[in-house]
Amino acid sequence: MSSNILEKLRILSDAAKYDASCSSSGSKRANLTKGLGNSDGMGICHSYTEDGRCVSLLKILFTNHCIYDCAYCVSRRSNDVKRAAFTVEDVIDLTINFYRRNYIEGLFLSSGIFKNADYTMERLVRVARELRLLHNFNGYIHVKAIPGASPELLHEAGLYADRLSVNIEIPSEASLQKVAPEKNYSDIITPMNYLRGEREKYADEKPHIKSTPVFMPGGQSTQLIVGASPENDRDILQLADSLYQKQKLKRVYYSGYVPIATDNRVPDLSAPPLVRENRIYQADWLLRFYGFSVDEILDKNSPDLDLEIDPKLGYALRHPDKFPVDINRADYEMVLRVPGIGVKSAKKIISSRRHQHLHVDHLQKIGIVLKRARYFISCPGLAVKAGSFQAENIRQAIIAGDKAPAPAQLGLFG
Repeated sequence: MSSNILEKLRILSDAAKYDASCSSSGSKRANLTKGLGNSDGMGICHSYTEDGRCVSLLKILFTNHCIYDCAYCVSRRSNDVKRAAFTVEDVIDLTINFYRRNYIEGLFLSSGIFKNADYTMERLVRVARELRLLHNFNGYIHVKAIPGASPELLHEAGLYADRLSVNIEIPSEASLQKVAPEKNYSDIITPMNYLRGEREKYADEKPHIKSTPVFMPGGQSTQLIVGASPENDRDILQLADSLYQKQKLKRVYYSGYVPIATDNRVPDLSAPPLVRENRIYQADWLLRFYGFSVDEILDKNSPDLDLEIDPKLGYALRHPDKFPVDINRADYEMVLRVPGIGVKSAKKIISSRRHQHLHVDHLQKIGIVLKRARYFISCPGLAVKAGSFQAENIRQAIIAGDKAPAPAQLGLFG
């Protein structure tokens, strides 16, 4: 590999680390023709698949040159950083060579916007098309969909990429106009609408026309920056929930704002708000897998998440009228709302109690986090006295107990 390519790789892989919206879940592109790569059941970008495997990808920007001057972005036009740009051939050669050396399992390709949206998008599409058609590459490909790009280019990208992401970044139009006045929400939402419609159209045709091509099998994702604008956590979650419902997004990723320079358009932070980012991810999980609504997690009087406890525990402490939950009688939805009980554990509880009356020993074998759940459940062997629910006492006890969590529990909640 030439020194020139190595220098480009150093610059453009470092710049790409700010884009968090990368995951390979949802794609099943099998290698049936003895080509290169296979994304079947795999993920990329040093992420974790559902079964816990760690996977990797080549994650780069095509270029960090950009015509925009967004206050939150390290690649903004006015920022004094070293610039570089790959050619289409550079990216293809890197992907093939890294894959053959078993360094990666796919490609995540984003880019700054140079000249205009179509000029940039056309080059990203060429990379995906030539990898698929000329090199028979069947590994995972995630491509950034450039806001403002033409439908024709977006359509072609959907035919060759497994997933596309149109990054919203800033959670409201008003804040976007402040920190990135050259951008607008219409240019962001329009490609989302188009890609959703095309994916639905191809899915409807597939049962009737066997030759219907696969279109964007991994769906769409987006990214929201946390802390670069004044929106509260409730505003961010309401937007995310709307995107899940209306745009059918696979994932909304959240990225704590990384201070890059002094600019009065963005907050003067000493460090990224990583704890807040983590709490929002946990709340997002409740929306997608636990049946919570945004209003149950946060309300107008308390629009921000408690940074000391996870949002599921916060819900339980605010609703003493709903607890303790009778493990042997409560429906699945209510069992799922108990702190310390996850989706798999809740399903095991519902299944097991059909055959026997569950007591505390059974719950321990099922694998619930009893040190949390014990405050919110009732069953034989675990007596909870009526009127003993003291939210602040329970909160402090759990916080004290969570100061040194076991390694297997890090980053997890019920």
